[in-house]
Amino acid sequence: MAGLISRPAVVADIPAITAIYAEQVLYGTATFEVIPPDEGEMAGRMAALTDGGYPYVAAERDGRLAGYAYAGAYHRRPAYRNTVEDSIYIANDCRGQGIGGLLLRALIDRCTVLGFRQMIALIGDSQNMASVRLHRAAGFDPVGTLKSVGFKHGRWLDVVMMQRALGAGATRDPDR
Repeated sequence: MAGLISRPAVVADIPAITAIYAEQVLYGTATFEVIPPDEGEMAGRMAALTDGGYPYVAAERDGRLAGYAYAGAYHRRPAYRNTVEDSIYIANDCRGQGIGGLLLRALIDRCTVLGFRQMIALIGDSQNMASVRLHRAAGFDPVGTLKSVGFKHGRWLDVVMMQRALGAGATRDPDR
């Protein structure tokens, strides 16, 4: 992984982030979005997450953005405040090179430091075994599959749910 680093994502990354995400929107199943958002929308999404205290990280190889990841609220209701959901997107020509693992480790570490207690992965398409393997290698356990909840590219898609404890997990009250 020579020349590969993870770092906080910055506004200057938005053009590359938008391009990576558009590829998944148009041709992939990692997201169930069907119309690629523009750079303004992606910048707004980044700002909402980072302003909310959630981590947003980038992987850079030799000065080029190779992927990005972020954690956000699993749900907005207050009782879920200690649980985050991860999202990871890798440039098409950079897949299978350890970038997803680098980004996921960075997210797990940062979310643990921030005091979050559980991380959820909602993996679009049960056939996305690369993402399932990535999460399993990072300590996630499968907790269920939502069958045929999305329709994209002419077929019904499942969502695989995986979960990992962070820090002390559920061992004590997080507000104490």
